[in-house]
Amino acid sequence: MIDYETFMKIKTYHEHHGLNCGQIARELDVDYRTVEKWLNEKQYHPRKQSQRTSKLDPFKDYIVRLLETHPYTAAQILHRINENGFEGGYTIVKDYVRKIRPKRIKAFLRLSFAPGECAQVDWGSYGTVAVRDTHRRLSFFVMVLCYSRMMYIEFTVSQTMEHFLSCHQNAFERFGAVPKKIMVDNLKSAVLKRIVGKDPVFNPKYFDFANHYGFTIAPCAVGKGNEKGRVESGVGYVKKNLLAGLEISDFSTLGPAAIEWLDTVANVRIHGETGKKPMDIFDQERGCMIPLPPYPYDIATISQVGASRQFRVTLDTNRYSVPAEYAGAELTLKTYPDRLCIYDQDKLIARHVRSYDRRKDFELPDHPKALLAQRKKARDQKIFMRFLALSHKADDYYLQLEQRRMNPLHHIRQIVGLSEIYGDEPVKRAMEDAFTFQAFSCEYIANLLEQRARKLPEPGALHLTRRQDLLELTVEKPDMELYNKSLKKSKGDS
Repeated sequence: MIDYETFMKIKTYHEHHGLNCGQIARELDVDYRTVEKWLNEKQYHPRKQSQRTSKLDPFKDYIVRLLETHPYTAAQILHRINENGFEGGYTIVKDYVRKIRPKRIKAFLRLSFAPGECAQVDWGSYGTVAVRDTHRRLSFFVMVLCYSRMMYIEFTVSQTMEHFLSCHQNAFERFGAVPKKIMVDNLKSAVLKRIVGKDPVFNPKYFDFANHYGFTIAPCAVGKGNEKGRVESGVGYVKKNLLAGLEISDFSTLGPAAIEWLDTVANVRIHGETGKKPMDIFDQERGCMIPLPPYPYDIATISQVGASRQFRVTLDTNRYSVPAEYAGAELTLKTYPDRLCIYDQDKLIARHVRSYDRRKDFELPDHPKALLAQRKKARDQKIFMRFLALSHKADDYYLQLEQRRMNPLHHIRQIVGLSEIYGDEPVKRAMEDAFTFQAFSCEYIANLLEQRARKLPEPGALHLTRRQDLLELTVEKPDMELYNKSLKKSKGDS
């Protein structure tokens, strides 16, 4: 079915421009048969569509009146019209009610804030991120100053209390001041309980944090997230402008990237609501905010933990060492976003860099030293008792070693080792012989044992040779002519 305008174009192209059906069809992008049909018509007459009847038709006016008096559900309306004789099903009623029910659009007041009066905070999430050998959910904290729209963001892999407070603290330090009020959603880090008609029950840690910095907590009403629309818009802006299409190779790269984005994009753009740069308005707002306190708040989450027999405490599947002497002890763990501090009473006994990997073991070199020294001392004591059992003179032999040797325990270990090779009795004899020769050392004992253990061949019987040709030897007479010549020559020279 074509409209009147298309009908007139078909007539004009044919009667005034002389185009045939095919040319008109190509020109208007309609079917050839449609052009041919309407060329044969003298005037335009739209096709009348047949109206299908419905079982619901007799009840439609009644349904409209019901919805005008009260927002009934489709099931309630079906029950009422069934009583009046309707024989149809639920689906046709539901579709009609959905079609005619008046749409209700909620109206919201536009909130206005004075400089420094308020900031809004919220968490956002964006997939997962690689952290060393594992992956964790990527979260980001957003704080927006309501007057200037100055923004702060910080990426984390956790939304626990210590991270929540640390992000607040870092935002205050970056702004150089504290807003007078902070609007939060009803998350457990800020609000523990909401009872109708009563004041909200704040998280004691967050309430103490707020008192330290001087701001008041302003939780949104239940189901009224629109009250902190500025920060919700900020969360969406971070996702669309910073994170969309960003290749994140590792979590450690996000911190510098966030600061760079804040300084070059978010806080220097022309804001859609104010028409100004947040950085420019912030210069005016900062003077109306609360100055920072002289010292920061201790944001650590404190918990009681028990050290295992392997002198370890566990946090988030990772194990961290404490000194070996605290194995099995009840200790206090203070958890920060970047470190762990472990205390026995008020004494700090261990400090670790916090890991966000999983199932890793972290041991400081000094922690097992006491256990290793204890084990070495017990081993040395056992060897000494074994040495004393070798001979009744072993005690005196040790006194001589102490007087003559720099490290008597070394000689004792060696002598006990020799007893396992040669046996107790030979070593006992060698130690007793040492007093005779006043030779006190493991080297002397080893040499004596080796000499005595060496097997020498026994001498055989002496056999004398009686053969005549060996007993009667003939010696040739020497030639004395050589000596005579030498003698004559010496007399002639004289």
